Amino acid sequence: MTEYGRGQGSEPWHPEDPLYGDGGWDGQQAHQGQQPPYGGQPQHYPQQPQQPQQPQQPQQPQYGDWGTGDQAGYGQAQQQYPYDQHYAAQAHGHQQYPGQQDPGHQQGQGYHQQQYDTGGWVNDPHQQVSYPGDPADPYGQQAGAYGGGQQDYYGTPDAYPPPEPPGRRGVAPAQEPAQEAVTDWDPGPDQGEHAFFAGDDDDDGDEPGERRGREDKRGRGGGKPKKRRNGMACLLVVVILGGGLAGAGYFGYQFYQDRFGDAPDFAGDGNGQQVSVEIPEGALGYKIGQVLKSAGVVKSVDAFVAAQEDNPNGKGIQDGVYTLQKQMSAASAVELMLSPKSRDNLIIAEGRRNADIYRLIDKRLKVKAGTTAAVAKKDYKQLGLPAWAQNHADVKDPLEGFLYPSSYGVSEGQKPEAVLKQMVKRATATYEKLGVEKKAASLGLEDPWQLVTIASLVQAEGTSHSDFRKMAEVVYNRMKPGNPQTNGMLEFDSTYNYIKNQSKIDLSLSELRNYDNPYNTYFHKGLPPGPIDNPGEDAIKGALKPTDDGWYYFISLDGKTSKFTKTNAEHQKLVDQFNASRNN
Repeated sequence: MTEYGRGQGSEPWHPEDPLYGDGGWDGQQAHQGQQPPYGGQPQHYPQQPQQPQQPQQPQQPQYGDWGTGDQAGYGQAQQQYPYDQHYAAQAHGHQQYPGQQDPGHQQGQGYHQQQYDTGGWVNDPHQQVSYPGDPADPYGQQAGAYGGGQQDYYGTPDAYPPPEPPGRRGVAPAQEPAQEAVTDWDPGPDQGEHAFFAGDDDDDGDEPGERRGREDKRGRGGGKPKKRRNGMACLLVVVILGGGLAGAGYFGYQFYQDRFGDAPDFAGDGNGQQVSVEIPEGALGYKIGQVLKSAGVVKSVDAFVAAQEDNPNGKGIQDGVYTLQKQMSAASAVELMLSPKSRDNLIIAEGRRNADIYRLIDKRLKVKAGTTAAVAKKDYKQLGLPAWAQNHADVKDPLEGFLYPSSYGVSEGQKPEAVLKQMVKRATATYEKLGVEKKAASLGLEDPWQLVTIASLVQAEGTSHSDFRKMAEVVYNRMKPGNPQTNGMLEFDSTYNYIKNQSKIDLSLSELRNYDNPYNTYFHKGLPPGPIDNPGEDAIKGALKPTDDGWYYFISLDGKTSKFTKTNAEHQKLVDQFNASRNN
């Protein structure tokens, strides 16, 4: 028993009590007389007669930092003293003392346990602040609400936080329902764990019993089942990220190689396996490289283009068929294509007649002699001739002048029709490029067909490319019906030789002037019915742009160049000189 200890009821507050005169949590100073402490609500003492009071409305805590009900001390079950029956209808906030306890109430009713939640205090409106006993405090030996016999927690980290000034007090957070203590941490999909990594796992056989029991409790309580990390999902993410990094690295390497690295290339002169490739007309470096790469000759187009540019004669690679080897270095492929050893083309020379070309095609295709000529005679209208080259009278061979001189890839197994189409196509393209159809009328000709015929005469009679323009002027001048030198007669030996399918130099005038044939220009005035050979590009250009010097005659003394004259007398002098040289 203390000096102010227990009696039949609560004793008045002793003046020496440290809390004597405290105005309560309102922060007011003590005044003389009775002040309503602790929220403005009175305290009553048994010694003082109490006046009957009218029931009052419950008063709210003024600041709300501390609960006004009973408070348990540090996890221990504290005895709560019920309200006095006299104040049963009043609001919370009256502090009761042991002498006012209703014996009908037993310990354990109305307990409120204060918990720590995320570092803060949970305030229950029915809690009261209880202080542990202080050995030096006379009240500390009481076993009531002040926790007699307990350790003094003041000055330790476990002490209650001190009250704050009125200006800092805020509204107490809402009381959360008491939950069972959790000993492990499970953030759940909505507390930091993404739903992608969470999933239900029925295989809980290896979980501890305590955890499994807690899961059962949650299941019975209607809560969501616990989700576990899905290892396969994590593995899938790692695979996707790894694949993305690998792909980015691969394409980055390819980008660097394409722009800054050396082009892929084979080494050596090939693996010994021969292959035939055909380079199309007009193909340049990249196109040629694509053909070779497709055939397995070179490893990359860029390597071939680089090798062609490095070779001084690289631009001399022509269209046609080449016999090469697979897996050649680009440099060796370029070198071999520039060599005649690789060429497997059918080469048509300028001025060749169709009869000669047909025989060459038969030989290359290894078909019966005369096969190609028969096809040309029968199917010439289906081989690609332009409209202006068809339906001319007295024409010996409608394809004459359209088997364009060039190099063609012709090999065994091809059809004669395919070879002839290729040649006609190239001739038509060349004539269109040079403007034969557009310029014929400006030269006084009836149609482009006559222009090609003149070009064939220039090609047959000229001995060098420097002669072609003068030779073309001779043709145009002699074609004039009233010209004073030939009276409209061309008198070219080449036309007679064409119809005779021969190439003779020594021809008598009697033979030439007595042979009646539309192609014999010694017998008929004007141009022959059609071309007499296949002119090249230079002869066509000479026919399109002849000189204007008045030339009528020509003769070649050495077989290399021609001499041109304007009168027959000048021409006869050169003829006598030529005959004298032959006799000697």
